[in-house]
Amino acid sequence: MTAPALIVAAPRSGAGKTTVTLALLSALRRRGLRVQAAKAGPDYIDPAFHGAATERESVNLDSWAMGPALLDGLVGAAAAGSDVLIIEGVMGLFDGIGLEPGRTGATADLAARYGMPVLLVLDVAGQSQSAAALVRGFSSHRTGVHIAGVVLNKVGSDRHRRLVADAIADLQIPVVGVVPRDAGLAFPERHLGLVQANEHGDLDARIDALADMAERCLDLDAILALASPPRIASSAAQAALPPPGARIALAQDDAFTFLYPHVVQGWRQAAEIVPFSPLADEAPHASCDACWLPGGYPELHAGRLAVAENFKSGLAAFAATRPVHGECGGYMVLGEGLEDAEGVRHAMTGLLGHATSFAQRKLHLGYRQARLLSDCALGHEGDSVRGHEFHYASLVETGNDAPLAEVTDGEGNALGTAGGRRGNVTGTFFHAIASV
Repeated sequence: MTAPALIVAAPRSGAGKTTVTLALLSALRRRGLRVQAAKAGPDYIDPAFHGAATERESVNLDSWAMGPALLDGLVGAAAAGSDVLIIEGVMGLFDGIGLEPGRTGATADLAARYGMPVLLVLDVAGQSQSAAALVRGFSSHRTGVHIAGVVLNKVGSDRHRRLVADAIADLQIPVVGVVPRDAGLAFPERHLGLVQANEHGDLDARIDALADMAERCLDLDAILALASPPRIASSAAQAALPPPGARIALAQDDAFTFLYPHVVQGWRQAAEIVPFSPLADEAPHASCDACWLPGGYPELHAGRLAVAENFKSGLAAFAATRPVHGECGGYMVLGEGLEDAEGVRHAMTGLLGHATSFAQRKLHLGYRQARLLSDCALGHEGDSVRGHEFHYASLVETGNDAPLAEVTDGEGNALGTAGGRRGNVTGTFFHAIASV
């Protein structure tokens, strides 16, 4: 059975998508429904909050990085095992890179491909009837994208609500929620987005408060009635990336948290995952034949990693005979040194020759396509992998390692070579989402 699905989207980032999504997820689960969440686009942080609200692992859906078959399989699996599927959009509904139609990375690609209705969240602070013009434009902008309902966010008064809702009523699109201004519902942020879900000691209370808000401010029955089953061409399971080994040692703790669930799920079809914690000074298990250091926030734990001698020596011994790969934060830990935000340099593993800094901050953001220059944990020489880069670290020492890949951005513009490889060790700031 395929569950009905609904996309929560907005005209722009910061309009309230995450707040409304979490409120909806938690309130529906409170009703006893099996609620499955998903996130459009590349994002590690929002899905962790989805998981806290639903007690089910969220999944990423990315029309640019994922091929149609992989995307269909992930949507099909998400809809098959739940009572309702709620997808949180990315940025504005139509925001993408605008190259291949249907593969722009925009939330609208998912709405059009799967015929999923859109619940549009509008931040109406500072406007009233003009909000209706925005809804009119969004409802007619792209064929196949259906705006099924609207939630008004940051409503200042009953009069404000009435002015906005009456104007939208002429469009025959229902207003199914009205959320007042309430700064207490916001989550604190960090440089990559929200502070991670596992760092909130009061997360359960926050989720409960959002469920309470949904019951007060959202017409849950009307919203459920808007949802419809996605149209899926094929839901056959497909691995996003080839497993780097038969037994994969996976770094997993507060410093290493960023690895997409769909990647791990694909690996588990043919491999065993063996987690270990560098922060607990654990080394990859000797029975494994590959090691993966995902991204995360190693800069917040650089001091502890610097003195984790068992981890460092054990990783070096492992790398002497078996592949080790690091993504973003993992790549930083593979280098010679990591300078934290206060300018203090901490010695890392030294398995690659570069050094990174958070004291010299610069945003690196965007889709990436990498062509591998040698066999490695990501695939074979010549293979292409799609993913993204999102970090504030600067490369302050490049080292002398051979590059890992030739990289282009999401529009095909050459960015040169990236990452490093030395012996069995490889790493890059690039987060892999799927092989091309």
